[in-house]
Amino acid sequence: MTRALMIQGCGSNVGKSLLVAGVCRVAKRRGLSVAPFKPQNMSNNAAVTVDGGEIGRAQALQALACGLEPHTDMNPILLKPETDTGAQVVVQGKRLTTVRARDYSALKPQLLTSVLESFQRLKTAHDLVIVEGAGSPAEVNLRKGDIANMGFARAANVPVVLAGDIDRGGVIAQIVGTQAVLDPEDAEMVAGFLINKFRGDPSLFDDGYRLIEDRTGWRGFGVLPYFKDAAKLPAEDALDLRGTADGGPLKIACLALSRIANFDDLDPLKLEPGISLTMVRAGEPIPGDTTLVIIPGSKSTRGDLAYLREQGWDIDLAAHIRRGGHVLGICGGYQMLGRTIADPDGIEGPVGEDRGLGLLDVATVMTPDKRLTRTSAIHAVTGAPMEGYEIHIGRTEGPDRARPFAFVEGMPEGATSSDGRIAGSYLHGMFTGDAFRAEFLERLGAASTTSYGAGVEATLGALADHMEAHLDIDGLLALAC
Repeated sequence: MTRALMIQGCGSNVGKSLLVAGVCRVAKRRGLSVAPFKPQNMSNNAAVTVDGGEIGRAQALQALACGLEPHTDMNPILLKPETDTGAQVVVQGKRLTTVRARDYSALKPQLLTSVLESFQRLKTAHDLVIVEGAGSPAEVNLRKGDIANMGFARAANVPVVLAGDIDRGGVIAQIVGTQAVLDPEDAEMVAGFLINKFRGDPSLFDDGYRLIEDRTGWRGFGVLPYFKDAAKLPAEDALDLRGTADGGPLKIACLALSRIANFDDLDPLKLEPGISLTMVRAGEPIPGDTTLVIIPGSKSTRGDLAYLREQGWDIDLAAHIRRGGHVLGICGGYQMLGRTIADPDGIEGPVGEDRGLGLLDVATVMTPDKRLTRTSAIHAVTGAPMEGYEIHIGRTEGPDRARPFAFVEGMPEGATSSDGRIAGSYLHGMFTGDAFRAEFLERLGAASTTSYGAGVEATLGALADHMEAHLDIDGLLALAC
């Protein structure tokens, strides 16, 4: 029988995604056919799958750790926030509906069916499935109808290991407190715990570790020191977005939009030693010494266009262009660069049309159909090959499309201003390709010195080594049943 193990956390951002990726890579190195699984994820940073759907970016990284192509069964329920109170619901890779948070619970019974279907298919196809929880099982106010943590674990009969984050403090209370609030039958699913993100001498926590074992009766699987190379791997949570302000002489600034989406576009750039990447956040100006400003993707293009103007970034952009600076808009950022954005059917929000930044002579109309595809292209200016993906709604047309950013199967993609300093494209992930990234940066005066794909692979290997050295991996894998 296929075995499975679930890693849940005492809270959000305790390192569950990285732990699952590491266990997956360890299992793969031991000759097992292993797959990742997350029943429900909430993220606007999605990956396009081999079967033409979308899943959370973390599950795509975990698939890479397993040596697999990302598949929609690895994350059957994806929630993509569109407002503070509502989200798009993606089921097995395809949009089902948009709901308010308070109405989501009514959908959960039918969603659990899809979750268990996807899980069963993965179990049938692989030797081992490593499952990632969402948030924390201690959120017992959300336990009714739960499909992300204990609700799934009990429905699928999967043992759970609970991860605590000592870096944020209070890890003893995190774990002991979680047991205290869990329903006894839920607590029975927990086979043990581990401590993540320890800094310093782990032996200093020996007494705390034993206290947790004594108070809970759960088995400890080790204390994992802080993995400093985690920043070299793609981030899924926008809260994890960090710049590299002390990097090289080429200054690139990215606008941290309120509904920023698919920001993995930045991952290869932040690893280049010749680049200083700044995330410009609310209330901050675009630095005056910036060479390139990136306007990233957005889950709510018109809403984030208004947000951009609220920060005064439209004024900063005008000054940046007067100084001879460059601007690249990706996906929603590309749409913002145009003259207008129209949403006649109210797909992303209220029906209406907004004035764009007017930096490209194009206009966008939102359409019901979402384009989800992996894309190979040729950069129009340099002829460099590009690999990326498209995940967007809307059609963009206008005179500046006569100067495309790229060609896809011989057809023009994106648009460029007459002086070449302002460009827009729907291609996410374009900078993962070493050849294109090198050509693009050279035109801005910087040399590329990294191989992005090789670097991610090396980091996954180092993560697996790190976990093997500090955790009882044999014990963890033996739990799977």
